[in-house]
Amino acid sequence: MNDITQSRQVAAAPDKVRSLPGHATVGTNDLNAASVFYDKLLAVFGIGRVLVQPNRAIYYGHRTLEFGIIKPFDGRPATVGNGGMIAFEAPSRSKVDEAHATALAAGGSDEGAPGPRGENGTGPYCAYFRDPEGNKFLVFRSGADEA
Repeated sequence: MNDITQSRQVAAAPDKVRSLPGHATVGTNDLNAASVFYDKLLAVFGIGRVLVQPNRAIYYGHRTLEFGIIKPFDGRPATVGNGGMIAFEAPSRSKVDEAHATALAAGGSDEGAPGPRGENGTGPYCAYFRDPEGNKFLVFRSGADEA
């Protein structure tokens, strides 16, 4: 993982082109505690810190911003969005399992154990959890595992 101690963004072309979103963020009321959780969770995907704004935000990604944890700019408490969820695509079913287990071990809560979804289990392989502050996440793999 990258441990950047000052505010800076690493600009590089991503490994593969993706469409929206450019990056997603969740709010936090305790940046230090949230960073411990996300350092562990995102390491499952080989993702580290790419931008740190001390006492304000930490952004993660392979080489560019993909996900961030932030203290709200307006200074009011961060709250969980009702109906909001962030989805992380995993390269394999085993990474879905690992991410779910890592999230729970790091203080998250279960919202749906890993397994196939959809009619007769023919849909994507998914797992759901919440981070320690209540934000909901999906980790999924559609189709065959990447090589």
